[in-house]
Amino acid sequence: MISLPDDDVVRRIRQGETALFEVLMRRYNVRIYRIVRAIVKDDAETEDVMQQAYLNAYRHLDQFAGRAKFATWLTRIAVYEALGRARRNRLTTSLQEPDAEGTTPMDTLTSTGPDPEQTLLAHEASRLLEEAVTALPDAFRAVFMLREVEGLSTADTAESLGLNEDTVKTRLHRARRQMRRHLTTRVKAAAPAAFQFLAVRCDRVVGNVFAELQPATVGARSRE
Repeated sequence: MISLPDDDVVRRIRQGETALFEVLMRRYNVRIYRIVRAIVKDDAETEDVMQQAYLNAYRHLDQFAGRAKFATWLTRIAVYEALGRARRNRLTTSLQEPDAEGTTPMDTLTSTGPDPEQTLLAHEASRLLEEAVTALPDAFRAVFMLREVEGLSTADTAESLGLNEDTVKTRLHRARRQMRRHLTTRVKAAAPAAFQFLAVRCDRVVGNVFAELQPATVGARSRE
């Protein structure tokens, strides 16, 4: 069931298998969360918007004509609902392009078998990246979220946001530049605290060295 194409799931929902709408929600929950969160910038608000967007999509499922991908159609519904909510809350005014310029994202830290230090670093990298994305102007943030985080094509991003492809490319370029600037500033500020030789490491090195030296030190002491 999960492997069914979107169009087949939609068709079966229209035919009365309404429970299958859960398949579509679970399939696109992450994408919808990310784009809505990029616009409203509040987790609790994001969930409310997602729920309303899904309700809107379900109630108007008969209007999905298949001219665009279902994912794109659903994303546009979520974007419109998020923009309406943001305007009502005065968090944003529109997706009009601001004068600010932007930047490139930090690479995600990955490891096949992370130790606690790697896990901490990966968490910190994710936190810095999320902070940098949140700091983007509204117009850039939505484009960055769909293109870089969700991996949508320029065409799909443009259609989802109701923009032309050139605008998407320009905003993505500026978002990358602004993020590079933001992350560089944060890294410079944090640099003095980097690569600290923490107590646990100090103890480990000292212990290992003395474990290797123990026979020699014992012999030396016995000759004294």
